[in-house]
Amino acid sequence: MCGRFVITSAPAALRQLFGYIEQPNFPPRYNVAPTQPIPVVLVENGARHFRLMRWGLLPSWVKDPKGFTLLINARSETALEKPAFKKAIRRRRGLIPADGYYEWKSESGRKQPFFIHHVDGAPLGFAAVFETWIGPNGEELDTVAIVTAAASEDLAALHDRVPVTISPRDFERWLDCRGDEIDAIMPLMTAPRVGEFAWHPVSTRVNRVANDDEQLVLPISAEEMEAEAPKPKKVARKAAGASTDDGQGSLF
Repeated sequence: MCGRFVITSAPAALRQLFGYIEQPNFPPRYNVAPTQPIPVVLVENGARHFRLMRWGLLPSWVKDPKGFTLLINARSETALEKPAFKKAIRRRRGLIPADGYYEWKSESGRKQPFFIHHVDGAPLGFAAVFETWIGPNGEELDTVAIVTAAASEDLAALHDRVPVTISPRDFERWLDCRGDEIDAIMPLMTAPRVGEFAWHPVSTRVNRVANDDEQLVLPISAEEMEAEAPKPKKVARKAAGASTDDGQGSLF
């Protein structure tokens, strides 16, 4: 799956790569999380556009968002069948610019975060599907989910799912939603090739959404990983015959 990602490339570089009309100016983000607004590239009236959408897709038929599951990922294998995604995968496909993402692997009883990126450091285009949810009072909310696939052999060492990454040469094919046929885009919904991505362990500071700085993507050493590991709690021993009541009473 993909639950956190990074956008650090300069806005001008992303605009040139994805070819959208707008000229947004945005700061680098090192810890993008679900429910936050994220950039999405889509085709509208024959041209590519840059839009901000909430990460967490809401199908149009949802009545109360508070009681609906947060859909941050859409499985490529079942997107054509699931009610939440089957229309979007045909008619509302987009690309999410990124420079990498985080994944957590269980090691020695704790979860160690890793930063995953293209081997040459190039920006990525995550495959995405989106929907516009309209509330009871007519309010509109653009929402989006990242398409995922079963991980390739190397990335499976971290997690069994990975974001589907669309190559720049296939941007046009993925974004073309003029027809209702999807045979052309089915071969694109696969995991990256073995060796296409690299990764390294990073600080557990990334676990906290409020942390959003360039230090998050830097590799950490085995010694630093050990220092961040939670220490076992010491249990205080009570003296024999000691009372647990100090005479003051308590409401808790």
